[in-house]
Amino acid sequence: MTTEYGPLLGPADIRDLAATLGVRPTKQRGQNFVIDANTVRRIVRTAEVGPDDVVVEVGPGLGSLTLALLETAAHVTAVEIDDVLAGALPATVEARLPARKAAFDLVHSDAMLVTELPGPAPTALVANLPYNVAVPVLLHMLAAFPTIERTLVMVQAEVADRLAAAPGSKVYGVPSVKANWYAEVKRAGAIGRNVFWPAPNVDSGLVSLVRRAEPPRTTASRREVFAVVDAAFAQRRKTLRAALAGWAGSAAAAEAALVAAGVSPQARGEALTVEEFARIAENKQPTATENKQPAAENGQPATAESEQPATAQSRQPAADTEESAK
Repeated sequence: MTTEYGPLLGPADIRDLAATLGVRPTKQRGQNFVIDANTVRRIVRTAEVGPDDVVVEVGPGLGSLTLALLETAAHVTAVEIDDVLAGALPATVEARLPARKAAFDLVHSDAMLVTELPGPAPTALVANLPYNVAVPVLLHMLAAFPTIERTLVMVQAEVADRLAAAPGSKVYGVPSVKANWYAEVKRAGAIGRNVFWPAPNVDSGLVSLVRRAEPPRTTASRREVFAVVDAAFAQRRKTLRAALAGWAGSAAAAEAALVAAGVSPQARGEALTVEEFARIAENKQPTATENKQPAAENGQPATAESEQPATAQSRQPAADTEESAK
């Protein structure tokens, strides 16, 4: 099945498909569907998806981006939590790109619970992420699938700025540091509101992540490094000596770890690189009541720990800055 957009979905196609399925876009599920074929093709080009790529997509919705990916990639696996959308997507692929049906797999699951995928290992993650869970889903996928070399995600513009922020920026924080553990991160463009149905109340941005050849060299595990990051930004207005007191066991112990790592105790978390956070983690002295776990090789545990306690399914959008788009 093709239209003036080729096999891709246009505005009328999206509305007709939603009506057929009885899908009413809701803010709670992040169902703001991309209706512009040029936008999804732009995303595929910006992601540099090639004919040898195996792409995993999170939150495919009605399949706008999925079809564009299938035009180019060797294989696409889509992860969808919604029962109705997951049930309909294979039929959409078969109707619009029948020759590519064998190159498509669907995983009906919460992305935060996915630790393996059917078919060949993914080389790229390209997704229009639900904004209220964008950061934990992104970090989980990067941790769970180390074969992902390149990532391009559409997220809320404010989140895109945070992910790509450099040390010293006012928006540099936990997402910035944790994303940089895995990859070189940069903004890759802006997306207008009018390409969605219904139009969201927030702007969107593209973020590119190219995986590091290896994570920062450290004897600390990723979990240990991320614990320092979480503690440092939990009280970001405080100096690291004060902010890390709970993590280290006392302010004096925090200062000792900082000095040993070559970091000023009077510095704040927003000034530190991921490598500096790793050095702090290395120099923590175990407290009397602490059972210190052995660090995994090169800071990479065998399995991906969840970066956030809640699953994507259980999370609810917060107020105005958490509106999602599909």
